[in-house]
Amino acid sequence: MSMTNTDPEAVQRYWQEAIEGMNEQFSDAVRQNADAQAEFVEAWLEALGEGTDEERVEGAIEGYKRAYETWMEAAQQTVERTTDSFEGEDVSAEEIRDTWLSAANDSFKEIMGTAAFANVTGQTVGDALDMRGQFEELSQETLHDLGMATKGDVQEVGERLVELERRQHAVEEKLDRVIEHLEE
Repeated sequence: MSMTNTDPEAVQRYWQEAIEGMNEQFSDAVRQNADAQAEFVEAWLEALGEGTDEERVEGAIEGYKRAYETWMEAAQQTVERTTDSFEGEDVSAEEIRDTWLSAANDSFKEIMGTAAFANVTGQTVGDALDMRGQFEELSQETLHDLGMATKGDVQEVGERLVELERRQHAVEEKLDRVIEHLEE
């Protein structure tokens, strides 16, 4: 509908449809946010595992609680700014986006600052390094079985060359001393 139409009923229907659309979008965003938070909590608790001590679990819950509060503050701020927009104030979409981006950053900081997150991250890095070592070992064995030079083989050849150069230098020094002694 064109806003040049001055029919009051048409204008009212236009704004009602626009507000209904925005309400649906906001409702969908809140639902998606709640779903994402629920998935995060499930993954977080699963990552903590059963063997985590009580203090670490409490720290994780407290970090999640602070992150959740950050998200709720962003939701409240969004509702307030949306209301301001309906009341005629100039509110940009970028402002709303920035509110949510800031909330996401702050929430991740809250969670990443917990001992539980550090523990889970440490375990994950340790597991990744173990897996990398196993993969490296397997690839070395495969290359060796195929008759190709492995990293270990090349390193061994390099070490042998260095040792040969060291011995050659020692022999040359002895030979120089012998020649020097003979010339006297």
